[in-house]
Amino acid sequence: MNRLAPSPHTSGRHVIAAAMMALVLLAVAGSARSDDIPLDQRRSGYADLGRDSKAMQDDDTANPATFWVLDGEVLWNQKASAADRSCADCHGDATVSMKGVAARYPAFSPAHNGPIDLEQRINLCRTEHQQAAPLPFENHDLLALTVYVGRQSRGMPIAEASDERLRPFISRGRDLFTRRQGQINLSCAQCHDDNWGKRVAGALLPQGHPNGYPIYRLEWQGLGSLQRRLRNCLFGLRAELYAFGSSELVALELFLMQRARGMTIETPAVRP
Repeated sequence: MNRLAPSPHTSGRHVIAAAMMALVLLAVAGSARSDDIPLDQRRSGYADLGRDSKAMQDDDTANPATFWVLDGEVLWNQKASAADRSCADCHGDATVSMKGVAARYPAFSPAHNGPIDLEQRINLCRTEHQQAAPLPFENHDLLALTVYVGRQSRGMPIAEASDERLRPFISRGRDLFTRRQGQINLSCAQCHDDNWGKRVAGALLPQGHPNGYPIYRLEWQGLGSLQRRLRNCLFGLRAELYAFGSSELVALELFLMQRARGMTIETPAVRP
């Protein structure tokens, strides 16, 4: 089991919360579901934070994710492996060359004949250009590089996909988002489209936008990727946990980014 994945031997509060969520949502949502959230009604999870958490995200000196950003800057300029090349040797100053990059990922990769996310793009650069081993998902260095690159797009809008090759993968992500899954028999959409803003067992249901990842979650006491969060949700539904880097998780990431198109990148965000 991945060391950052929820353990089945931990407190049963997650399972209890998921069961309560199922009872509430099945009661209020039934078998039908509403359309997508209108663009003018989308809201970042930041809007639902308490005053202290907002202050933590807003101040880089108080945001714990800043430690990962600083480590990422060091790694960006650090030469790696046999090629003895750094990210900066190819891309120069990240504050210039990486501006807007995170706002348009996942992007289509001809080498993969499909979309790849930012973590996979970083690893592709490592293997192809630095002749270095790929970094494991949720590895500190991979998160640090990803959040450092993502930080350069903070304040920029998430781009609408213009590459027609992405269309079938966006559709697949939508299907995964709206499909009932697991023993709890719920879809992502039933929580985050149909019942956002409501409370389940005291917890507020957000719209579930990806505009702050990688994020620092107080629950994790650390930085984590969007794929980690998606796997957490699947665990709560008692559904199949897709492997990190799987086509299913990348398709979900792609759909969620398009669902949040136009929203502002907040990386690195803070969430409960």
